[in-house]
Amino acid sequence: MKVWLVLRSLLFYVGYSLSMIFQSTSATIIGLFSRQAAYAFCLAWCRFGVWWARVCCGIRFDVTGIENIPPGACVVLAKHESAWETLFLQSLFSPSTTVLKRELLSIPFFGWALRLLNPIAINRGEPAQALKTVLRQGGLRLADGRRIIIFPEGTRSRPGEQLPYNVGGAMLACRTGVPVIPVCLNSGDCWPRGTLIKQPGTIHVVSGAPMESTGTSAKVLNTLAQGWIEAERTRLRSTT
Repeated sequence: MKVWLVLRSLLFYVGYSLSMIFQSTSATIIGLFSRQAAYAFCLAWCRFGVWWARVCCGIRFDVTGIENIPPGACVVLAKHESAWETLFLQSLFSPSTTVLKRELLSIPFFGWALRLLNPIAINRGEPAQALKTVLRQGGLRLADGRRIIIFPEGTRSRPGEQLPYNVGGAMLACRTGVPVIPVCLNSGDCWPRGTLIKQPGTIHVVSGAPMESTGTSAKVLNTLAQGWIEAERTRLRSTT
């Protein structure tokens, strides 16, 4: 059984890598003429990645609380357990902008495509400057009607692990007056960090009710979002 899982995972990575090369090269060329078309092309590739994971590895998904997603700008604070949600959340919250570490933009092919998604790239080694970047660029993206996707733990956590939540996302929401949408998922059960093998199963994505940012502090808002996300993650562990 394990050999079969390895073969399925290898097939996934071969197709994923080849499609990434094709997508990034094509999107870069398209971007010379239309950034909007290039963005749409990148989103299509994100959807392909999610579909390819289902075909090769048996990773399915369901979404609860989609009615909680507002039509306009918001700050999405999401649990981060694998690379799967970096693909899926792009399309779920489109038009969106993701806050990510700037080193990702230097990866051949993959980084080229990331640039076309107009991310907010930060240097995690300089937290003060990173916060300024999130507040400045995030405010501009929100003013354009985009949803800002932030993984407040800063890196992928393992199932059952809780890392400190950075307050930057909540601070951005409080400064701009947009709501926070907490998102919980259990992607680490199927696509765990630090391992080649992907496990078949269903990734449950839960979008919570909007949390208003007006009249509250960033610290309180961040604590509320963290409490909801981690409680929901505990519930998912007990029911899946």
